[in-house]
Amino acid sequence: MFETLTIETDKRGVATLTLARPDKHNAMSGRMIAELSAAAAQLGADDAVRVVVLAASGRSFCAGGDLKWMQAQIDAGDAQRRAEARKLAEALFDLNTLPKPLIGRVSGNAFGGGVGLISVCDVAIGVRAARFGLTETRLGLIPATISPYVLARMGESRARRVFMSARLFDAVEAVELNLLARAVAAEDLDQAVEAEVSPYLQAAPGAVAAAKRLTRALGPAITPEIIDATIERLVACWQGEEAAEGISAFFAKRKPRWAAED
Repeated sequence: MFETLTIETDKRGVATLTLARPDKHNAMSGRMIAELSAAAAQLGADDAVRVVVLAASGRSFCAGGDLKWMQAQIDAGDAQRRAEARKLAEALFDLNTLPKPLIGRVSGNAFGGGVGLISVCDVAIGVRAARFGLTETRLGLIPATISPYVLARMGESRARRVFMSARLFDAVEAVELNLLARAVAAEDLDQAVEAEVSPYLQAAPGAVAAAKRLTRALGPAITPEIIDATIERLVACWQGEEAAEGISAFFAKRKPRWAAED
């Protein structure tokens, strides 16, 4: 059914949703974005699924948005840009509101939209060797559609340490920023994820879903108006000169004009 994802469900009802573009560091293409929404709908409607683990194949967790997909938006018309931005925003919203616990198994680096995927998990465990970064501003973009979830996870004061600078940070700082709940050795990752999963198998599924809805109702507001505003900000960036220069520089393997000399 899926080209960029896999879903495997064990006999306990633990479903593992795996990003499966390892050769592209699991960067989110238009296809993957659509499939994430479809997977969220499928898993949410499946009464046999008790818990979902969000995992990734290969060395990276998620490198963010696929740059060829982003380049296509710069070259596209306004209607297509807005439609593609909305698909990304809706995929994040669908995962954030999944009526099942969503546990992040962060087995490698996560940048840009990959940080957004971690932020929509109810809890995320990562390996100590992983590196993270909201790297959009290096490309003349901003972390737009992921921003409600990143801010909800980190809080504004912590987010401002990494949200605009595009600097990379390690797993220890990711815990300090509240992006990860724990950072563990690679050989301990599965055990740490299982420690988050197993308590849910003793809890009533309906009560778990209701409790998750309650946290979202009482937590930071992520309304349709806020989502619409993030879409418009992303579209505005795609229309701007800096995004065209940043993505062009990436593909040309040169520094963008604003980058300081080493």
